[in-house]
Amino acid sequence: MSTQSASVAVIHPYVECHPDVQGGRPIIKNSRFPVSSIVQNYRRGLSIEEILHEFPQLNPAEAYDALSYYYDHRAEIDQEIAELTDLNKIMQQYPPTLCPPDRGSD
Repeated sequence: MSTQSASVAVIHPYVECHPDVQGGRPIIKNSRFPVSSIVQNYRRGLSIEEILHEFPQLNPAEAYDALSYYYDHRAEIDQEIAELTDLNKIMQQYPPTLCPPDRGSD
């Protein structure tokens, strides 16, 4: 008998990806709510109950499945969060548009 374990794909019933929604990032099914948002709040120390209080449109199964998805796709979600929180990259993509008032013309 072989002692090798077969790799089994885990199905996440509350998570989906669509190329035209949130840039193809994993989201809660039938919403635009990114899995990475749940992960970031959980990392900040919020419990699932607190996350659900902050985002009442979610239900417990969706929030727990998002965390489960994260643990199955950790490198992908960690990369997404790193890109979303890279302030230098964001400032290059979206430079400030407000200019200080010209005070030298008085």
